[in-house]
Amino acid sequence: MKNIIAIDLGSNSLRILKMNCETKERLGKFHKTVKTADGLSHSGLISKEAVERVIFALNEAKTKLDFSDARVKAVTTEAIRQANNSDEVLKTIQEQTDIIFEVIDGEREALYALTAIEERLKLLGKLPKSFMMADIGGGSTELLFHYKDGKTFSKSFPVGIVTLTQTFKTLPEIANAIPALMNSMKHYFDEVTTEHGEVELFIAIAGTPTTVAAMKLGMEYETYDAQKIHGTRLSQKDLVEQLMKLLDMNQEERVRAVGVGRDDLIASGILIYDELYNISGFKETMVIDDGIREGVAFSICKKG
Repeated sequence: MKNIIAIDLGSNSLRILKMNCETKERLGKFHKTVKTADGLSHSGLISKEAVERVIFALNEAKTKLDFSDARVKAVTTEAIRQANNSDEVLKTIQEQTDIIFEVIDGEREALYALTAIEERLKLLGKLPKSFMMADIGGGSTELLFHYKDGKTFSKSFPVGIVTLTQTFKTLPEIANAIPALMNSMKHYFDEVTTEHGEVELFIAIAGTPTTVAAMKLGMEYETYDAQKIHGTRLSQKDLVEQLMKLLDMNQEERVRAVGVGRDDLIASGILIYDELYNISGFKETMVIDDGIREGVAFSICKKG
């Protein structure tokens, strides 16, 4: 089939893309917050409620995107990797949706994201000699370093916006814990850049960077436009300003700005994002909306 449907089930979101492999035309997208990792940090399990949310979202996606004329490739990441009941969860999802998920490791996750980023950079006319990419997810954060000689280094760290939010009670507690929690990321950054050299560009993907970029550009959750997000530059000061703006909003304003049930997660994500500036020394990042689902689609299309 010339069409591919790529599905990325993350620790917080379900993201789906339908694409024509021949023309690279994007035929449709679907995104839903499903909170796969809700309660995982305490129980070690994917809850029944989370499984129901995922199944409902997948079946909803089938009503909005035509699955009948496309090959389906579905991957899932950190929440399912961590869960003690992952086999049972995936079996239930398959039984009720006919979709088979592959659990991918952090390295494959980062490489799918790299594929998407490289395609987007070409469209943006940006060809950096080297870059660092951070994928700030719900259950983990991936760091990837890509150099002009084609060498790529990546590592996944179990620090994500959902697990962080549910492990600590308040934002100040998260802020105090962040440096120690992300110390292994600092060591990895130092190790890679010492051995292979500094990188030219810092690229950030996933919900936190794209939401902060949208807020900076004056968008709300319902008016979000991915095409305007691609290539947006954010400084560390932008993060602080948008976090303060978010915290100053009442609940109704927060829902309009970032969506239902996302404000505490985005706040936690901003603290992770901010620490990545401290670790790397970069003054700004380029934000890109593409990620694993796009990488899956491009990778499968290339294989034919």
